Amino acid sequence: MKILLVTLLHPLPTNAARGTFVADHAQLLRDMGHDVRIVNPLPRLLKYMEQSRSTLTGVAKAPKHFEHNEFQIFAPRYVAYTDHPYPWLTARSIRNRQRSIEKWLSGWRPDHIIAHTLWPVGELARSLSIRWKVPWTGVVHGHDVDVGLTHQTTGKRIKSLMESAESMVFVSERLRRTAQDLGVRIKKAYTIACHSEMDDEWARPMKKWKGRWRREAIDILFPADPRRPEKNHYLALQTGEILEQRGWIVGMTTLKQQPRSIVWDRMIVADVTLITSHRESGPLVARESILCGTPVVSTNVGDVATYLPKECVIDEATPEALADACEHALEIDWGSSPITLPQRTSSQTVGQQWSSLLEGLEEEE
Repeated sequence: MKILLVTLLHPLPTNAARGTFVADHAQLLRDMGHDVRIVNPLPRLLKYMEQSRSTLTGVAKAPKHFEHNEFQIFAPRYVAYTDHPYPWLTARSIRNRQRSIEKWLSGWRPDHIIAHTLWPVGELARSLSIRWKVPWTGVVHGHDVDVGLTHQTTGKRIKSLMESAESMVFVSERLRRTAQDLGVRIKKAYTIACHSEMDDEWARPMKKWKGRWRREAIDILFPADPRRPEKNHYLALQTGEILEQRGWIVGMTTLKQQPRSIVWDRMIVADVTLITSHRESGPLVARESILCGTPVVSTNVGDVATYLPKECVIDEATPEALADACEHALEIDWGSSPITLPQRTSSQTVGQQWSSLLEGLEEEE
């Protein structure tokens, strides 16, 4: 099947950490035998504007055409303002990229369009779907539901996009339920997780920490960019302070725009991965850390409670409770108490779910 993947987030030449889950999905679709083309519309902005959000790093000077994982990426520009005070302007601007996309695709036309995130690239996906008379599927990773649906200016447009798509994919059951509770009437709703896998070079079994209790140096990995407020870096620092008061020598490593290989290297050397987010759809870093052999302590976000020990998942996120959980993670003999990731996150299961979705829509045609 010919698939056009339209996405707001995708790795850029100078920001390899941006939208890796979308690049992973594109690779999975290609491994399944599909012919995939990628369009990554980017907002027009000046260099200093990148500081407003870490996912904008590398956007200002990103080329219009570039390559990633042997995919040719087309990145047309559209007009957008912070917090989208004029959503009609953003929607019109991104829809006007249709002709340049057709020129880039030449005579190639997709059988299906997949939009990763809805605002604003869903506007482009819907417009191209009508223009070419092909179905389109939206994929929600979190922000569109957790923030966008109740947003003063974009909420109605996101709801309209969800209801107009031939199918909607939510990466967690929580997101699906939240959208339905907010009154969104979806034609076909699916829950398909982002898949997790680890290259053999970095895969490790989880082992028990060995050292002098509360007298050793430990490395805590905060697997996110501290500038993102929803990641709650301050709570992680408070947790580290409590651990130091108990006698530990705490070093804390953060992740910004590092390539995947460096991220996994840092996971391997860390003693504990600490997630303190207010909201997450996965998070993928929790699964990747486990595959690298590093235990995870997390606030109760995403689906972590379905596979982490209950002592490592904190409902009432206080520095003291998280510090207790970090010590518990160091104390566990992981060799005799291994963590098994859910089968629904494997590439085989996710591939089968996407095949069923695409084949089902193809049969309806």
